Amino acid sequence: MAEMSVTAAVEAPGDEPSGRLSERSSPISVGVLIWLASELMFFAGLFAAYFVLKAANAPNWPPPDANLDMPRTVLATVLLVISSATVHFAVVAAGEGRHRRSVWLLVTTVVLGTAFILLQAYDYTTLDFSVSSHAYGSIYYLLTGFHGLHVIGGLIALTVVGWVVFSRGSRAPAHSTLQVASYYWHFVDVVWVAVFLTIFVMR
Repeated sequence: MAEMSVTAAVEAPGDEPSGRLSERSSPISVGVLIWLASELMFFAGLFAAYFVLKAANAPNWPPPDANLDMPRTVLATVLLVISSATVHFAVVAAGEGRHRRSVWLLVTTVVLGTAFILLQAYDYTTLDFSVSSHAYGSIYYLLTGFHGLHVIGGLIALTVVGWVVFSRGSRAPAHSTLQVASYYWHFVDVVWVAVFLTIFVMR
């Protein structure tokens, strides 16, 4: 009877498997989330600066020379959003033990992210203003530039994590390690959507 009650208590509905519970309370996961919260505050400050400058310079915002390429930016945005989906399915595949599929999805994510950076770099070469041209130029390059650096950091992180967890003989837990890395990638995707809406849609 005592053994049955213990078993029932362990398997009671609503209880979580110990592996999932430990993964959710992983110090690395908590640390990454706290770090992302600080990054969110950083970008919040940049967005606040954008709207303050916009209010101070209205109605001449954006300036006449701020000719942005909307089609190219839409393409870059679509690629980055798709990369968020591919990294999600890479995590799912890793959790199911389908490591080959996970690797290819991770490679696809890196390729899409790299294409985004190349499009942004090319966009910089076609602009008629620089960071020192006016207030709009300064905040434009700060927002898009810092975001671009975060994307590059994410590409490096995904590449390193993928190499570590999928290398032969590795004992690193593929699913949980890749999931933590994916938090950062989803973060940079969400930030870019906010940048795109602020600078290119709302103007």
